[in-house]
Amino acid sequence: MVVVAVITASIIIVLSIFNGLGDLLRTLNDSFDPEIKIEAAEGKTFQAEDSLLKKIEAVPGVALVTEVIEDYAYARYNGATQVVMVKGVSDNFIEQNRIPKENIIEGEPILKRSNSSYALVGIGVQQTLSIAIKDNFYTLQLYYVKNSKGGSLDPSKLYTQKNIAPGGVFSIIQNFDENYVVVPLAFAEELMSYGNKRTSLEIKTSSGANIHEVEDKIQQTIGTEYNVLNAEEQHQDLYRVVKLEKLFASLAAILLLIIGSINIYFTLMMLALDKKKDISILSAVGADQTFLKKVFLAEGVLIALIGTGFGLFIGALIVTLQQQFGLVSMGLSASVVESYPVKMILSDFLYVLGIMSLVTILISSKPAVLAAKFASVQHL
Repeated sequence: MVVVAVITASIIIVLSIFNGLGDLLRTLNDSFDPEIKIEAAEGKTFQAEDSLLKKIEAVPGVALVTEVIEDYAYARYNGATQVVMVKGVSDNFIEQNRIPKENIIEGEPILKRSNSSYALVGIGVQQTLSIAIKDNFYTLQLYYVKNSKGGSLDPSKLYTQKNIAPGGVFSIIQNFDENYVVVPLAFAEELMSYGNKRTSLEIKTSSGANIHEVEDKIQQTIGTEYNVLNAEEQHQDLYRVVKLEKLFASLAAILLLIIGSINIYFTLMMLALDKKKDISILSAVGADQTFLKKVFLAEGVLIALIGTGFGLFIGALIVTLQQQFGLVSMGLSASVVESYPVKMILSDFLYVLGIMSLVTILISSKPAVLAAKFASVQHL
């Protein structure tokens, strides 16, 4: 029972860690990613015609449609340089509240003021380029390489260059903080010569709307030329890896449970051999083979259930303590969270209990048959 309890508790803890990591990834990505994203099914860009935008805006549950141009560019500030991801967004981007005020650590969350354009830069970009938000002497220079076929001897014709004043610095998640520069859509159009082309459209749904239903309606409205993706589908590969890791952890858990159940098998086998005399007495007073089989099956089930029950309790207790007090730290100074994220799911408990019950019944059947044979031999 102790072996079963320890293995069960370990499995619950491991599965809870994977659940916690999955939730952490969703929380971090959802803080910057749109609720729904529309991309071209083929190619990098598509034409954002007014008719397309009106169709999407007319879908019930759609609150805001933000046009986006996103591509790599070369950034320069006061001599320092870095390759960044420039994200050009339409004016309603701020209304989506994707960069909340509490995530602005310096400056203001603005992209336009009067006739001037401003950039929001990640804190990692700010540190790399040594950007001073309050210093109006220097501007952020952005260079975009054209898709030129070559043949020109003038290097200036191979790229476009525009300047923009940094308006604020945001801190959300490391990947975004170290790479992204958010600029007005018109600025990105001129820098990258995209014209009416867009790399994506980002949707904010109405309060109380079902995101999956809105996603399906948009897909039906605009057709298969576009991919309509919810928050999880935008990082499908990442979440698939987490699910695969949890699957393999589950398979390893089954193997551990089987190993733990072998103890039950040998315990019951030794019990059957040790209790030959008692089996004979039971047989003499009228116990048939079916009854004796049930006795040993019940013995195995009791051992498994008590051990599994204690294991589930201990595992739940440790996970709860981790949630409340962060007993185990990530051990990284630059980690997003201080301690390992964990989350308990009822299905994990039912999964462990179900597997243990099935394995126990299968393993207990052989000793039960052996005990019944002893009764049959004694009877003869």
